[in-house]
Amino acid sequence: MSTETETPARRRLIVLVPLLVFLGLAGLFLAQLLSGRDVSEVPSALIGLPAPQTNLPPLEGTNLPGLDSKQFAGKVTLVNVFASWCAPCREEHPVLLALSQDRRFVMAALNYKDQPENARRFLGDLGNPFQAIGVDAAGRAAIDWGVYGVPETFVVGKDGKIAYKHVGPLTPDSAQTLLLPEIEKALTAR
Repeated sequence: MSTETETPARRRLIVLVPLLVFLGLAGLFLAQLLSGRDVSEVPSALIGLPAPQTNLPPLEGTNLPGLDSKQFAGKVTLVNVFASWCAPCREEHPVLLALSQDRRFVMAALNYKDQPENARRFLGDLGNPFQAIGVDAAGRAAIDWGVYGVPETFVVGKDGKIAYKHVGPLTPDSAQTLLLPEIEKALTAR
């Protein structure tokens, strides 16, 4: 007789456990949704840490130096990760050209897994906002920088530490409301 009463109880338990797990997960997702936190923002573990030691060769044919982290000392540097094959990089390029007019900071680039002739053509067609371009043909330097994908933009402070990371293409709005305030903070930091 006890086995007969256990069977319906066991059946209820089998039905209730997945339901309780589902309700718990639904509650967790609802709390995240209502938290107001920007879920599209990807945190970077490198914020506040020294920029990775980087010494990339220059993009041949541009007469610009490569990307060397020693160049960051004493200057605010914007490091943009781009590739000619990246459609969002093409979209953000006018924003980078506009930013390059501000000579208070250096604009450098990490050319990610690209063919040199394609990168040169990309910059030749759209304009070159950069003062240094390092070629990361294998993508190893991008891994050191914690790059998720292209484009990404980093603000490196005068102290050589990463102050800010923007994932995705810069728009006029994101440059104005997110990037430029971080650049200003880095410029005024002691």
